[in-house]
Amino acid sequence: MIEKKITVEDIVRRFSLTVLAGEEHLQNTITQQRVHRPGLEFVGHFDFFPKERVQILGKKEINYLHKLSKEERIIRIGNIVSYHPPCFIVPSGEEGLTYLKHHCIKAGIPLLITKKREVTSEFILKIDAYLVKALAPEMTVHGVCMNVFGIGILLRGNSGVGKSETAHTLIGRGHRLVADDVVVLKKLSSQTILGTHDEKTKEFLALRSLGLLNVVRMYGRTAFQDETRIALDINLTKWQKDDLNNDLEQEPEYVDYMGVKIPSLEIQLQPGRDVAGLIEAAANNWYLRQQGYSAAEEFLSRLEPEFGRIEKR
Repeated sequence: MIEKKITVEDIVRRFSLTVLAGEEHLQNTITQQRVHRPGLEFVGHFDFFPKERVQILGKKEINYLHKLSKEERIIRIGNIVSYHPPCFIVPSGEEGLTYLKHHCIKAGIPLLITKKREVTSEFILKIDAYLVKALAPEMTVHGVCMNVFGIGILLRGNSGVGKSETAHTLIGRGHRLVADDVVVLKKLSSQTILGTHDEKTKEFLALRSLGLLNVVRMYGRTAFQDETRIALDINLTKWQKDDLNNDLEQEPEYVDYMGVKIPSLEIQLQPGRDVAGLIEAAANNWYLRQQGYSAAEEFLSRLEPEFGRIEKR
């Protein structure tokens, strides 16, 4: 698992921000996934101040600073600046920020503003969403990632077992490729794993005997999806005679990715077997289980009257 970090410069580029101060310190690192809007800190409460986070100053904070006396403003801003957060961002414009700019230049902290006025709460939602993904712990796995019926599926298996060929069949049935060969997994939360590509292999599918295919060029934009939440892990294996389980319902198994458990199952491959169809069935069955439905339970409930009649005999 790789712990990620980004720089203030990455934020500037991503959101096209203007740098008012601290341009020489844009390499300050950001390691926290959420921004912070200081409030209590301006009145002297620093017990739980997340100094490692990007600090957002909206209209409320700026108006509060404007109302202070010059001496009081120096103290309030100086207290926060002394903790050296990675940067300050003001989404509501630059009017009256001369004093804040002075403090940031002196402390070596980048002061950034948006190119146009933005509602602070809406800007926070955007930058938080970006930081969660950009700083998410990640790992790479060998496999294929697909979106089938809106459900993210990770296909694994030994090299040459037929993962990419199966993916190609699924694409032909209207499903979407996310990544082939190298799948990047990002941990967004304790329950969420996001699957995506590594940029270099984006839109490419490698098929033995044919080589590389660009699925977007061949099948259109709907054949590719940039990322998907992984809901199901499927291990493709070679056919083993008399090794298939024919129980009414399989006991749930899981695979662990960075502490997140993903439901997992095995599908054996054999010439003539509709593996793509089985994957579609697995996706639909997973969805039904999320709705609380079990085909095995319904089947057994239909047999209960028969069992009752047998017992009476």
